[in-house]
Amino acid sequence: MFRKLLIGAMAAFSLAASTAPALAAHQAATTDRQATIPFVDLGGIRDWRADGTSGVWIQDAHRQWYHATLMQPAFDLPFVEHIGFATGPISTLDRFSSIVVRGQSYPLASLVKSDAPPAKR
Repeated sequence: MFRKLLIGAMAAFSLAASTAPALAAHQAATTDRQATIPFVDLGGIRDWRADGTSGVWIQDAHRQWYHATLMQPAFDLPFVEHIGFATGPISTLDRFSSIVVRGQSYPLASLVKSDAPPAKR
């Protein structure tokens, strides 16, 4: 019994060790592309558009577009006219910020530079 448990633990450790470099490379690539939008409370955001329930395109004051991916779906997002941006004390929107939809806070998983959202049909 103990031997089977030991072999299983060794196999799990071996699998984790073999996938760790790939996971670290993916996390590093994602972290390198992360963006920030400064001065959110002073007009740093010009426009926004919902990307279904899982993301938001955000345009800054310099007309650069970004795509924010949410950690969880915001089912009201496609139907609201206003959203809020919850930033830290320095008023910079980044992957540690949240959007607020109808009083509910949705943390961001990522914020990256993007092309403009597709045109409305």
